Amino acid sequence: MDSNTMYIIIGAIALALGIFLGRLLFARNTNKKISEAEQQVAKMISDAQATSENLKKEKLLEAKEKFVQLKAEHDKEILERNKKLSDAETRTKQKEQSINQKLENLDKQAKENDAIKENLNRQIGVVNVKRTELEKHQEEHIRRLEKIAALTAEEAKAQLIESLKQEAHTQALALQQDIIDDAKQKANKEARKIIIQSIQRTAAEQAIENSITVFNLESDEIKGQIIGREGRNIRAIEAATGVDLIVDDTPEAIVLSSFDPLRREIARLSLQRLVADGRIHPARIEEIVEKTRRQIEEQVMEIGERTVIELGIHGLHKELVRIVGKMRFRSSYGQNLLMHSREVANLCAIMAAELGLNVKLAKRAGLLHDIGKVPDEETELSHALLGMKLAEKYGENPAVVNAIGAHHDEVEMQYVISPIIQACDAISGARPGARREIMQQYLQRIKDLENLALAYQGVEKAYAIQAGRELRVIVEADKVSDADSAKLSFEVAQKIQTEMTYPGQIKVTVIREKRSVNVAR
Repeated sequence: MDSNTMYIIIGAIALALGIFLGRLLFARNTNKKISEAEQQVAKMISDAQATSENLKKEKLLEAKEKFVQLKAEHDKEILERNKKLSDAETRTKQKEQSINQKLENLDKQAKENDAIKENLNRQIGVVNVKRTELEKHQEEHIRRLEKIAALTAEEAKAQLIESLKQEAHTQALALQQDIIDDAKQKANKEARKIIIQSIQRTAAEQAIENSITVFNLESDEIKGQIIGREGRNIRAIEAATGVDLIVDDTPEAIVLSSFDPLRREIARLSLQRLVADGRIHPARIEEIVEKTRRQIEEQVMEIGERTVIELGIHGLHKELVRIVGKMRFRSSYGQNLLMHSREVANLCAIMAAELGLNVKLAKRAGLLHDIGKVPDEETELSHALLGMKLAEKYGENPAVVNAIGAHHDEVEMQYVISPIIQACDAISGARPGARREIMQQYLQRIKDLENLALAYQGVEKAYAIQAGRELRVIVEADKVSDADSAKLSFEVAQKIQTEMTYPGQIKVTVIREKRSVNVAR
C-alpha cells in the first residue's frame, strides 16, 4: 500500500468521524430544542385553559344579565297589554251602555210615533167626512147651475176653452206680426247703418290693371338687339317669359302683352337688365329670366308678409302668405286682387266689430276669400271651392274655410261671418270705379234695363239711375192701379234677375201719380 492510498483512507476515516460527531451533536441540540418546545406548548395549553375558563365565566354573566333584561321587558309588555285590554273592555262597556240607552230612546220614540199616527188617523177620518160633505154640496151646486144654464159642465168648459183659445190665437197673431214688422224695420235700419259706416270708414284705392306693359327704350337701335339675328333673341325672350313682345313703329317703345301680370313683370325686369348689360343672346336671356323669376318669388313672399303684418293677422301658413303676395300681380275685372282682398278684410273687420263678432277671424277670412284666383296649376274648380280647399289644406279655422267657399253661395253658410264676407266682397266689387267696364257694355246694360221695363203695358217712362243700380218706372195712373204697381215692381225685378247679368243689386221703383191741373185766368 503506497502513501497516497494511505492518506486517502485516513482522510476518509477522518471525514466519517467528523460526520458522525456532527450528527451526534445535532441530535443532542435537537432533543434539547424539542424539550423546550414541549415545555412552551404545555405552558400555552395551560394559559389557553385559563383564558377559556375566564371567557366562559364572562359569557355566563352576560347571558344572565341578558336574561334578566329580557324578562323585565317581557313583564313590561305584558303589563301594557293588560292595560290596553282593560281600556278596551271599559270602552266596550260604555258602548253597550250607550246602545242600550239609544234602544230605550227608540222604543220611547216609537211609542210616541204610534200615538201621533193614531191622532192623525182620527183627523184624516174627520177630513174625509168633511170632504164627502163638500163634494155633495158641490155636485148639488153644479146640478143647479146646469139646470139654470141648460148646459153640462163639460160643455160649458169646452165653450170657454174654445173662446179663450180663439181670442189668444188672434192676439198672438197680431202680436207676432207687430214683432216681425218691428224686427224687419229695425234690422233693415241697423243693416243699412252698419254697411254705410263700414263703407265710409274704409279708404280704398281705385286700381285699374291693364293687360299690356310698355317698355321704354333710349333709342330705336336697341330694338334690333332685342330682336336679334333672324329674330332668335325675341323668340328666346317670349319662350322664357311666356309674354308676347310687340315691336312696331312706336318710337322708343316695346309693348309686352300678357294676361298674367306676374309674367309681364318678369319680362319687363329681364328686358331692363338685358338692355343695361348690353349682352343679349339666348343663353344670357335664359340666365337673366331665371334670376329675375327667383327675385320676383322673393318679392312675392315679402309682399305677402308685409300685407299680413299690416293687417295684424298672425299664424298664417307660409304657403298662404305666398299666395297673398301673388295677388299683387293678379287682377279681377281690372281690379287689383290684393287691393280688393285688403279692402274686403278691412270692411269685414269694421262690420264684425259693429255686430260684436270676432274681428280677427272676419279680417282673416276677408283677406283669404279670393286665394282660389291665384292657383299654381290649372284646375276645373271654381275659385271659391279651390280657395276653400287650399284653406282647409293649410289648417285654417273651419269658419274661415266655410266663409271662403260660401261667398258665392256654392256651399251652405254654416257660420255667422260667412254672410259678412259675401256682403263685403259685393261692396268692394260694386264700388263705382273699382272694376273696369267697357263703355259700350255699360250703355247697353242701361238701355236693356229701360227697354225691359217699357215692354210692360201701362208703363209710360223708365229711367236707369245710379249707374244702373236703380230702375225707376213711371206708369199711367189711368191704366195701372196701386195694387198693379206693387205687382209690376215684383215682376220687373224677377225678370231682371232671371234675364240679365249685373254686379250687385238693382232696385226697382214704380211711380204712379194722378195730377189734376187747372189754370185760373
